Amino acid sequence: MRKALFCLLVLSYAYFYQGGGWGQNSRFDLVRAMTIDRSFRIDPYHQNTGDKAFSNGHYYSDKAPGQALLAFLAVEPARRALLLVGGDPETFAGVALLSYLATVLTVSVTTAVAGVVVFDLALAWGTSQGGALFAATAFGLATPMWPLATIFIGHALSAACLVVAFAAAWALGCGNSRALQRSRLAEMVPWVALPEWVLGLAVGLAAGWATVSEFPAAVPAVILALWSGTRAVALGRARAVRIVGAMTGGALGCAALLMAYQYVCFGSPFHLAYASEQGFEGMQQGIFGVTRPRLSTAWQILLSEYRGLLPLAPLMLVAPAGLVRWKRETAAAMVAGLIGLFYVALNASYHYWEGGWSLGPRHLSPGLPFLCLGLAPLWSRSRWLGRTLLVAMWMWGAATSLMGVAVMAQPPASVMRPVRELLWPAFRDGDLALSTQTFVHHGNDPGRWRLHKEPRAAWNVGMKLGLTGHASLIPLYIAWLLCAWRLRATLGAPRLTAGT
Repeated sequence: MRKALFCLLVLSYAYFYQGGGWGQNSRFDLVRAMTIDRSFRIDPYHQNTGDKAFSNGHYYSDKAPGQALLAFLAVEPARRALLLVGGDPETFAGVALLSYLATVLTVSVTTAVAGVVVFDLALAWGTSQGGALFAATAFGLATPMWPLATIFIGHALSAACLVVAFAAAWALGCGNSRALQRSRLAEMVPWVALPEWVLGLAVGLAAGWATVSEFPAAVPAVILALWSGTRAVALGRARAVRIVGAMTGGALGCAALLMAYQYVCFGSPFHLAYASEQGFEGMQQGIFGVTRPRLSTAWQILLSEYRGLLPLAPLMLVAPAGLVRWKRETAAAMVAGLIGLFYVALNASYHYWEGGWSLGPRHLSPGLPFLCLGLAPLWSRSRWLGRTLLVAMWMWGAATSLMGVAVMAQPPASVMRPVRELLWPAFRDGDLALSTQTFVHHGNDPGRWRLHKEPRAAWNVGMKLGLTGHASLIPLYIAWLLCAWRLRATLGAPRLTAGT
């Protein structure tokens, strides 16, 4: 079932290419600088983005470097291979190909892994396979995480790293389980049986890389480190030392890499790129624009048509109630709820809460997998009426997300009702993949997109096969049917009964 779920999610993400934008261009400029110039300076490329830092006469990406550093591992060999076959990686087509590979391998794949981890956690905590599958697909397809998983920005990657760290931290507590119970658990969720020091290392590396990819993840990373430490202490002194040592080593490795990058770029290991941000005066308030939560902003990010989460993903209204339904995993559910609440408060505290061009409140998105864990017990304990309502909310969220990935994953900030004014009319008309922004340039008039005065930068796989309009989504629908058939065939296997 895990393979089918992973395929379902990764195919849903990799099917779409969204083109460029300020945030993704800033990150990919760093990738281009590393692969072409062997430098962190983006001087030759900076004019394609407004998200940049300026220091000592040079331009740098203003973003946390983790995603770009990870993408370098994929883009460097791909670029060399393209040159070997006579291609030019610096043409529009070459940059599009490399940016697509970078997005799929650093965002789409990792988000699909996060969906599988949500499934595994729900299953290990005692819910049914149907409940675990509902929670995982809700996270992956029925929230704004789907559009984010198709864009070369750091939120989805950070969310994936955090949920992996969370899962590893939880698995540490299984060390004192009875042998029979742990054996049964390992049959269902194999990674639970990993050596304890490996789990500790996974917590440190995953939480650390989440922070290196998106700086606000530092707070959840600390929460997970403290939780892991308390679970390790319960295993005895010798085991705790090994676990905490491995966790610390992983975290320090990520921190050292970040500090080395910042020293090379800005002359100090503690100088964040945001401190040299060009423009964006609001970043000077509080801690890089983060002050205190505001009720008016909370309303905007939760309920408004402009950036509201609940109109896009109504399941998130009931997900928190599901977290309290976990019986024997109360501590884990509390940690998950705390991380979800942190991201809501963070978004409500940020000066640029709207996130520029965005579908929904992207700054709170790393908290979505933790909230979605609450959907599993709701599904498992609901009767036909409750499940009918849950399915209706799932379908609404998946439909709005599909419109987003098919039409435009980042509606312009000037569109006050993105679904009603842009996504639905365009999707209804079969006018898909509207973005004309590339990874080489930016700044086209959004009012001209549906006039098609300029070539599309976005596309989907069906379009590459020669299909147009709604027909271009047919290959995706076929892939869904195949994955759904496989998932249906594997439902009904035995499950643990302790947890909900």
